[in-house]
Amino acid sequence: MKEELIAGRNDLCPCGSGLKYKRCCMLNQRSPHDLSVADLYLKNYRIKLKTAKDIAGIKKAGKLVVDTLWLAKEFIRPGVTTNDINRLVHEYTIKNGARPAPLNYRGYPKSTCTSVNEVICHGIPSDRVLLEGDIVNVDVTSILEEYYADANMTFFVGECREDAHKIVNIARESLKRALTAVKPDNTIGDIGHEIQRYAEGQGASVVREFIGHGIGKVFHEPPDIPHFGKPHTGITLVPGMVFTIEPMVNLGKRFLRVLDDQWTAVTRDGSLSAQFEQTIVVTENGYEVLTPYDL
Repeated sequence: MKEELIAGRNDLCPCGSGLKYKRCCMLNQRSPHDLSVADLYLKNYRIKLKTAKDIAGIKKAGKLVVDTLWLAKEFIRPGVTTNDINRLVHEYTIKNGARPAPLNYRGYPKSTCTSVNEVICHGIPSDRVLLEGDIVNVDVTSILEEYYADANMTFFVGECREDAHKIVNIARESLKRALTAVKPDNTIGDIGHEIQRYAEGQGASVVREFIGHGIGKVFHEPPDIPHFGKPHTGITLVPGMVFTIEPMVNLGKRFLRVLDDQWTAVTRDGSLSAQFEQTIVVTENGYEVLTPYDL
């Protein structure tokens, strides 16, 4: 039996084109090698590598998510309640032919998460009134034509103190630096390491109980994306992997407690917490943000 010839990503393509394999036949979806990578990741890690059609669908949902976040940003001001934000997100999502993924997800009662000041994540919208100087994270996940996209931003409410600006800037920069680690042949540990090294270097802390996740036609799927870690550890990144990176960064210690509603996570020491999130896909040369906004 003849041995199957499989080239490495950076080897010359066996077809004789003179191009690297990753620039030539590896791009052909019918390539046996490409299919074997998809099969391997599905079998070993339960990671479904996304097709061009999948990526286009997630990207379309991602545009709606970002448009919704910008709408929320313009709406937020002192005197607005987090229920008001929820109503805005819900109505805009439905108006655009999509569904808000959080609503009734594992019993969650609202269409978005609104996390104010010491709330790390999963803040349930309520009659809480936003005050001058607050910070509020708005987390939006929309389902459009079967595809999910997930992103969030932390916003200032009016004029804020220096410590609020500090933690929001650290959270934003943490995500920005994490993205630099997203490219084929790097690992999930490289992503977490970039976040942890930067945030802790700024005197902040990184929450470990909540992590990024794969996404596609399911809200949460493999792989898990911790926001801490060691370089060159964990699953190797390959083109077609789609996941969120969403570092939660505290101004004080990283420890948290979950309130009696079984959703709202707050800093144990009462310090401010901020977060930014993007949905991304690993590409041949790096990454593409499917929920694009400037960091």
